Amino acid sequence: MDPPALPADPARLRRRLLLWYDANRRDLPWRAPPGGRADPYAVLVSEVMLQQTTVATVRPRFLAFVRRFPTLEALADAPLDDVLHEWQGLGYYRRARALHGLARTVRDGGGALPATVAGLEALPGVGPYTAAAIAAMAFGVPTVPVDGNVARVLARLARVETPLPAAWPVLRRLAADLAGAGAGEGAGDGRWGDLAQAAIELGALVCRPAPACGGCPWREVCEARAAGVEAALPRKAARAAKPRRYAVAFLVRRDDGALLLRRRPETGLLAGLVELPTTPWQEGPFRDEGAILAGAPEALDLRPLPGEVRHGFTHLDLTLGLWTGAGHEAGDGFFWRQDRLGELALPTLTRKLLRLGGITPGARP
Repeated sequence: MDPPALPADPARLRRRLLLWYDANRRDLPWRAPPGGRADPYAVLVSEVMLQQTTVATVRPRFLAFVRRFPTLEALADAPLDDVLHEWQGLGYYRRARALHGLARTVRDGGGALPATVAGLEALPGVGPYTAAAIAAMAFGVPTVPVDGNVARVLARLARVETPLPAAWPVLRRLAADLAGAGAGEGAGDGRWGDLAQAAIELGALVCRPAPACGGCPWREVCEARAAGVEAALPRKAARAAKPRRYAVAFLVRRDDGALLLRRRPETGLLAGLVELPTTPWQEGPFRDEGAILAGAPEALDLRPLPGEVRHGFTHLDLTLGLWTGAGHEAGDGFFWRQDRLGELALPTLTRKLLRLGGITPGARP
């Protein structure tokens, strides 16, 4: 069987897609006007934020972030805790740490993002997609970045039956064909940033998991639609069930109402973020009160609260009970006033536990 290929001339596909994009593009704060080039820093920040997060969530947070850190240099000069605090609500805090580290690397190396895919990929934490997105949108490099939206569009357009993740090399080749073959023929030349955005936009607005083929500029040549399998593509390999872990968290109050908190290690899950003290995580629920108390901080009158918190990470699910008590010894943690909780970078898991304990963390300043 021949390998999957674009079903029409790339220049024709580009022309149709750009016409559709001009009529349907969303106005997003990190985008340049039609035909223009976006600010490289804005593209970088938005693309990192958009990893595993929706546009609706990112839009207001992007605006707040670039107000706080308006340039790459300002981001690099900021303390990491300030960056993590501004990242609250976006989750996956390792992205914020990586973005901050990248900013410092670029600042120390001259202050400007590289203008090539290869140069961008050489930066710490920048993968093929983010490098291609910045190169196309900010520097006009003829490349089409392949994220989940574009993968879905290309898998359907060329009817790629190979399941993900094995299909990624095929999809990246098709993206290169779309951007490269036929270049110089006038269809898309000079609008490579728009082409990249248009491919992403098509997947976000039309070629969704439940496709709306009637609005697609490529519907007449789409091979999956012709075969009636558009909703089944891209195929995905079966995922193994995520393991579940169990723990108990402790809500310990000092006499003045301050709460006992601790900071997680600088590497690993939720690196460097603030949490309530917990027992070690284990494979099954806690059945023995003694095991819970053995993992507790020094406190008096510890007792369980009704309810539990469930939280999902990329590679595991976590269930936590919550015990409360009174204490004065911080141990490896620190006490923090409740009315100043809004000053800390609190991950969603910590916020869930605080709410279970009847505490609403303060609004961000």
